[in-house]
Amino acid sequence: MASIDFNCMATMIGSVPYEEPDLACKTVNRFLKEWPAWPQMPRRSNLESMYVQFTEGFPGLIIKEDKVEFERPADIDRWIEKVFIDSQENNYSSYSIGNEYAAGFHYCINHAASHIKAIKGQITGPVSLGLCITDANGQGVVYDDVLAEALARFLKLKASWQEAKLRKKVKNTCIFIDEPYLTSLGSAFIALSTSQISSLINEVLSGIKGLKGLHCCGSTDWSMLLKLPIDIISFDSYSYLDSFICYPDEISSFLKKGKAIAWGIVPNDEEKLEKETPNELFDRLCESINKLVSPDFAFKDVLSRSIITPSCGLAYLDYESTEYVLSLLGELSGRIRKKYCQ
Repeated sequence: MASIDFNCMATMIGSVPYEEPDLACKTVNRFLKEWPAWPQMPRRSNLESMYVQFTEGFPGLIIKEDKVEFERPADIDRWIEKVFIDSQENNYSSYSIGNEYAAGFHYCINHAASHIKAIKGQITGPVSLGLCITDANGQGVVYDDVLAEALARFLKLKASWQEAKLRKKVKNTCIFIDEPYLTSLGSAFIALSTSQISSLINEVLSGIKGLKGLHCCGSTDWSMLLKLPIDIISFDSYSYLDSFICYPDEISSFLKKGKAIAWGIVPNDEEKLEKETPNELFDRLCESINKLVSPDFAFKDVLSRSIITPSCGLAYLDYESTEYVLSLLGELSGRIRKKYCQ
């Protein structure tokens, strides 16, 4: 990891507004030429919602639009035992993600460009998914210790399967765990200890061989997340920069290990996009990176360990705004690298 210079390469979080996988992949590849991500398309089907997309094969689930309810089946113990054994033996072959759940993924792996440097995948994290899958009482399954661990191991196997497919097409891969619900850490909404959260996320991470990232799109306890065994921390730097840089010691320790920061510098909100220009976002990015400059890290040091992304997913933008976001990412990446990385 320490030998990799990201130098502000651009990628995206995952979701796009398109419903046709060929259009989605071709648009992403047109702008993110070095490091595309396979596109999630929740508008295409509710099965591609991030809270449904990776549940295929989990027993007892009833999907109602974006809601997922769990009714405990009679043979749940047998299934849990199988998941635990498969997890221990890394038997991920039966934990596939079907085309109806991820059409963009399947199109992407069948049409991956040969010239790209890396490819990014993503999977919903065990805390966020475990809060969204609810039982008859409306309680998230993450509060059932056995089910929570089974879910984490299940997602670990899903991540392993996804990564193995991507690595057949592109040597360098990165799988991000998306944990939007971690913005509620410390509130009554998440009645989990930091050790429980870390343990669940670590379980999923243990199934990833290549680069490992974690994305959270709001304010959270970054000190905990920066201590996880990840290579990239991803956050909405457009709106939540101040909450992130409140942890200078943890960030410094993270960077000293050769790890990287994904700056969500391009907003995914149409109203905010209208107010920004490429020059303003370039200045904003440089100012953000400058906030981490210290005696240990010069500007170019931080920049070499930086990635540029949108602030979060793009599913709720229109097509024109989506292309604008992707074009801004490519433009910002090229401009900052031309100026500082020659």
